[in-house]
Amino acid sequence: MSERNQELYDAIIRGDRKTVQAEVEKAIADKRPVVDLMNGSMIPAMREIGARFARNEAYVPEMLIAARAMQTGLNLIEPLLAEAGHEPRARVCLGTVKGDLHDIGKNLVGMMLKGAGFAVDDLGVDCDVAKFEAGVGRGANAVLCSALLTTTMPYMKTVVEHFKGQGVKVIIGGAPVTQKYAEEIGADGYGADANAAVSAVETVLGLV
Repeated sequence: MSERNQELYDAIIRGDRKTVQAEVEKAIADKRPVVDLMNGSMIPAMREIGARFARNEAYVPEMLIAARAMQTGLNLIEPLLAEAGHEPRARVCLGTVKGDLHDIGKNLVGMMLKGAGFAVDDLGVDCDVAKFEAGVGRGANAVLCSALLTTTMPYMKTVVEHFKGQGVKVIIGGAPVTQKYAEEIGADGYGADANAAVSAVETVLGLV
């Protein structure tokens, strides 16, 4: 069990980027294992903010500032993890589907996934099958599709059908998307919000 750095944990939850940076830099200077920082303080902090969101004790703005604070720390840690050969829990790619240019929800899901120890390949917006295929080609075990418009939702079915039988899991989400729709198009998973998306990835990839 990794020891918790309470200052770092609390700073992420309140979205205090300066303190996050200072605590991570101090830990690196003291040659503390950065994996312990991730597992003991950073990932638990993001789980806590996600749990608060699920209980309606925190909202999207709070989640965003916490995720950005987490990213400040990740920017310092990721090169060191790569040098040490640390493997992420799994690799995923995510993007807003073709015809849809909305990205706030997608960005939040990406930050929450990074905070949960996943390697995330953010493909951006207006993603066609070829973009998702490229993400899989770079090692993604799962494809995450987001849509905010009902008019772009049908493209999710195109993505699901494309990856059928390839051993790649497809998880969908977005404001108009429902569990029922995910089942109708044969998606492997569905996330009602950013926190639920992380749980869906963990479940679909057999990590829980």
